[in-house]
Amino acid sequence: MNFNKYYLNENNKFYLLFFLFASSFLVRIPVIFFLGDINIDNEWNFLVGYLVDYKKIYSIFPSLVNSFLRESSLELLNYDSFFAPNVFMPPLYAFYLYLFKLFILNNDLYVLTVLFSQNFLSSFSVVIFYLISKNFFSTKISILGSLIFAFFPLHVYATAQASSATLQSFLTVIFFYYFFEITKKNNLSNIIFFSFTSGLLILLRGEFIAFFLFSILYLMVFLKIKIKNILIIIFFTIITISPYLVRNLILLDKITITKSIGYNLWKGNNPSSTVEGNSKFDLDLRKKISEVPNDKYYDINADKVFQDEALKNIKNNPNKYLNLYIKKFFSYILIDLNSSYPHYYNPFHYVPVLLIGITSIIGIILSDKKSSKMNYLILFFIGNITIISFFFILPRYALAVLPLQILFSNILFKYIRNHVLKIK
Repeated sequence: MNFNKYYLNENNKFYLLFFLFASSFLVRIPVIFFLGDINIDNEWNFLVGYLVDYKKIYSIFPSLVNSFLRESSLELLNYDSFFAPNVFMPPLYAFYLYLFKLFILNNDLYVLTVLFSQNFLSSFSVVIFYLISKNFFSTKISILGSLIFAFFPLHVYATAQASSATLQSFLTVIFFYYFFEITKKNNLSNIIFFSFTSGLLILLRGEFIAFFLFSILYLMVFLKIKIKNILIIIFFTIITISPYLVRNLILLDKITITKSIGYNLWKGNNPSSTVEGNSKFDLDLRKKISEVPNDKYYDINADKVFQDEALKNIKNNPNKYLNLYIKKFFSYILIDLNSSYPHYYNPFHYVPVLLIGITSIIGIILSDKKSSKMNYLILFFIGNITIISFFFILPRYALAVLPLQILFSNILFKYIRNHVLKIK
């Protein structure tokens, strides 16, 4: 029986996609119950708590500031319950959590519902990943890559954690799907879905605006999408993010999504920084932060303090931070040799991460350099790593590029099949 021909049948295609979704969903259920978070902690707890308790104020101040000081064993600051409009954290995941909190009062049920919703998104992303893979590979190779994506330990474990990683991974896969759909049929439906997903990713990760601009430029220059359609994409993307832009313009007199570049740059570039960054304040920085006026511009002005401090560190010791940048770059692609995260060196985590890193690099080397679509993915991958490495690398960040790494690894699998095993 011809395997590829068999699976081209629409009924069988449905069963295949259902199998990918169901197997992915089921394998995550015990992980949620045995390893899943039992509370929404840290900055997400502050943001959702303020939205619920303080008349829908979207703020993270002063709780986050005091949590930093607590980590540094420094005296906490008294801000008399002043709430600065938040532009420190992008809004999407906080409001994602808030939607569940509106309807579910019991904390255990609330957290469990959030994690199962992430399970649904994660499992559905496997289905979409298969459809993306079919743009480049045979049915067999696409199924193999999709199963790796479904059962990859980092992908499974992230579903059980209250973080934006799963939502980012899901939206990124959707983004790539509609990117390639536009190249095949740039109708209004595909354009709107692509634009809407782009806007959501910008609201989830502020730096995504750079990847969005790169993507529409690539569509126009290399994939010959008409300027009219590019302008429509930009228009609908702006429409998607416009409520938050208007909010910030009204409250802060600025058109912005986030103002946390300075903090993230400092966290990844201070004397105590490792690949994973370091957020402990020294006394000098604590003094500078305490002098930031307690007004609505607090997030903006505090971020400027962090930015100046980070740039001063880099300027005073460029060799140190260049070496750290290189470590971060390769830790993102492969593994961090000095991670402080619990269970990071569990073989179920680091072995798959290391293997997919190695196979993806080989796949990039073997890739067809004449394929404009594959070249886009390679440039997107390299750009992502290049930008994020300026800041710091947490283990969960690898999930954002995992779909790309698997696609690149598929190139190696295809090469082995055709040239080593000589299977046609």
